[in-house]
Amino acid sequence: MTGRAFPEDRPKEPGPVIEASRLRKIFGDLVAVDDISFAVKPGECFGILGPNGAGKTTTIRMIYGYSPMTGGMLQVFGLDIRRHPRTIKARIGVCQQENTLDPDLTAQQNLEVFARYFDISEAQAQRRANELLRFMALEHRKDAKSAELSGGMIRRLVLARALVNQPELLILDEPTTGLDPQARHQVWERLEDLRARGLSILLTTHYMDEASRLCDRLMIMDQGRILVEGAPAELIRQNVGLDIIEVASPDEALRQFIRERDLPSEDLGHRLIIYLEDRNDLYHEIRARYCGEGCTLRMATMEDVFLKLTGRELRE
Repeated sequence: MTGRAFPEDRPKEPGPVIEASRLRKIFGDLVAVDDISFAVKPGECFGILGPNGAGKTTTIRMIYGYSPMTGGMLQVFGLDIRRHPRTIKARIGVCQQENTLDPDLTAQQNLEVFARYFDISEAQAQRRANELLRFMALEHRKDAKSAELSGGMIRRLVLARALVNQPELLILDEPTTGLDPQARHQVWERLEDLRARGLSILLTTHYMDEASRLCDRLMIMDQGRILVEGAPAELIRQNVGLDIIEVASPDEALRQFIRERDLPSEDLGHRLIIYLEDRNDLYHEIRARYCGEGCTLRMATMEDVFLKLTGRELRE
């Protein structure tokens, strides 16, 4: 892509792009964000995971200045969000969950009009719109109104709009929710390209494979607090091990075997999950003695970590 649609040539900030210390947000009697501290390094993709109501969206809304913080310290680019909100907003791009495109405008017009909010000249806005439409593989639909676009195209256009001001930080709130697998992978490829260009990215998502693929580091929140933080591979190894044995319809003999060996596991009644800290012959022993065909060995994933730490109950 030609031009300067992205800040890859800009010098990186010496300190964290985002730094939060004892950050709090309270709505009446509800403590939505409860005394959390974290930092996002320049050029990394940092993910925030958690069940519904964990405080993810509330956290990022404080970061881009939409929701005022109740307490603590929050700096973006080394600037206090309470004292320099306009300066910070000019340097970030935000891709929200909702489709907030203007339905009466074409894809290109949505980008050009939005660029004007950043005091970008008409000629520059047109040039950046064209560059971003090419980057998002939307050039062939530049004259289509947003209502005429597919769900995947809409998400790519919303992402393009968030890049129109050449942000140094891109904030994405569940960017691929509701998309089919092909559309999700298209968005992922664009985000990987942006990360490779050095753009700092803050991401919330419910998709564990998305977090594992895109994020250099992430944190899992629940009930407004941080449970764990680290690189995806490290969190998997530290919390659930390398492999998982899943046993359907386990019997009491297998449960007794697990207790005798003191193996880390979760008993879900109809299913037993056994966490393996290292690869060994335990799977073959369990399969031969206890479960026959109802026994599966697979690699541990971020989803295993997420469910182990936040529970398996539905959150409304």
